[in-house]
Amino acid sequence: MKHHYMTGLACLLLAVTSAVAEERFDPDKPEDALKLQQKFTCSLNEGETTIGFWQGSFFSRVEGERDRKLFGVIGVNVRQCKNLQHPERGPGFRSVSREIMLYLDPDTGEVLDTWTNPWTGEELDVIHVANDPVNMRGPLYAYNADGEPFRFKGTFKNGRVFVSSAYPLFYKNPLGGDYQEYIGGTYHATEFFTDYALEEDVLDPNVKKLDGMTIAWTRVADWLPWMKMGDRVGLMFTSTVGGRLTSIEQLPEPLLSELKNNYPEYMTPPPLDDSRPNRTSWMAVKDHVDAQRSREGQ
Repeated sequence: MKHHYMTGLACLLLAVTSAVAEERFDPDKPEDALKLQQKFTCSLNEGETTIGFWQGSFFSRVEGERDRKLFGVIGVNVRQCKNLQHPERGPGFRSVSREIMLYLDPDTGEVLDTWTNPWTGEELDVIHVANDPVNMRGPLYAYNADGEPFRFKGTFKNGRVFVSSAYPLFYKNPLGGDYQEYIGGTYHATEFFTDYALEEDVLDPNVKKLDGMTIAWTRVADWLPWMKMGDRVGLMFTSTVGGRLTSIEQLPEPLLSELKNNYPEYMTPPPLDDSRPNRTSWMAVKDHVDAQRSREGQ
């Protein structure tokens, strides 16, 4: 009798375990793989805001001299996603967002209004990053236009899921002229992103967004345009770390006060149907310089 009881209990536990396993997302299934990517991007709930926060430092790299810590940085991205359904390509999504990143005094952590260039001695206006929008150029679907299934590029290890990506950037600089292919001046940078979250949250369909996700952002790039470095040899690199927050109020100072006082529209994402072209900090610098020249009558 005891044998039959234990056998029945074992079968029940196996059935429950199998049912739980069946409820988890399968990374090898294109529709589920897309859901995993959407979790790392935003939320499975259409229109639910996700808040990504990061902080770190910018450094210079000039051959023959010691690296300099130029600024601290602190930033936030507010994002939401629209859920889509395509008749041939299956479920999909597209994200819309805007973001702020402030340059800080490397010693005091205060927001910089001006900055003295250590190579030229010139005092310059600091132009913080205020990009609106920063949207996905096109939606992602479970199947590509050529029928290839979507593949989730995360790595599963020790109960965590890691997603790493690199974006080499090489394009015509908005601050340049019409002859950059002859004289140079192309914007050149590479950005690296690494995110990780708990596997149990990533694979659980009932967890709609990864509030506990950790993010890291690294960038290697040319000088910032407002630094007025011209053709001076060298580059910049940055290393930051952060994560998802559940509310804007969790942002640390001075970012929270700056948002409330100077950038209130950046506390919420753009509308789901936002079709504006993406804006970069280079465009903002161009607008700033053009306005300054106009005031000075140049």
